[in-house]
Amino acid sequence: MIVSILGGTGEQGPGMALRWAKAGIQVIIGSRQQSKAAQVADELNEELGEALIQGMANPEAAAAAEVVALTVPFSAHKSTIESVKAHLKDKVFIDVCVPLDPENPRKMLMPPAGSATEEAQALLGDDVRVVAAFQNVAAHELRHLDHGIECDVLVCGNDREARQTVIGLVKQMGLHPVDAGLAYNARVVESLTALLIGLNIRNKVKGSGIHVTGL
Repeated sequence: MIVSILGGTGEQGPGMALRWAKAGIQVIIGSRQQSKAAQVADELNEELGEALIQGMANPEAAAAAEVVALTVPFSAHKSTIESVKAHLKDKVFIDVCVPLDPENPRKMLMPPAGSATEEAQALLGDDVRVVAAFQNVAAHELRHLDHGIECDVLVCGNDREARQTVIGLVKQMGLHPVDAGLAYNARVVESLTALLIGLNIRNKVKGSGIHVTGL
């Protein structure tokens, strides 16, 4: 399987790329600038000790992969999706974006569709299977490959098979996935990010997360 991470030069993308590459998955880092993507890929490969990650411009990265993840800030959510839409037909699209208030990250500014995930599905249509995942996992935790992550990964989307594909990818990262059901539940999943940011600030920590009990 080939997985591309669009906006992979930002906060969450590098950690996701490292964990998937270490698990043996072919990973492509995508960026608006191919040179920046290549630079980050080289840095990550140096950290891994072998050349496992490629860097490409976002459209080429989307075209080359079977599964495409989007990790850009929400301000670039719609424009990035529209720039790669032609390359996403029949693929699984993992939306990691959260519509936080840029003036106050402890608050949400949900789009009219209800969530970033539902907005992505509306923009892409039924030919693309959109799944929400990784919204509640701290970026710096993903970068530390030498320890486990206690935070569960809530996975939701309207296509059951696509959810199972993403659940498998979460497991390959060494994380614990939870099937959170249909896409409208992304409204809750994405909102948890703002809650966790508030907990981090009040408790002076960096990586609070969630764990679902009783399953």
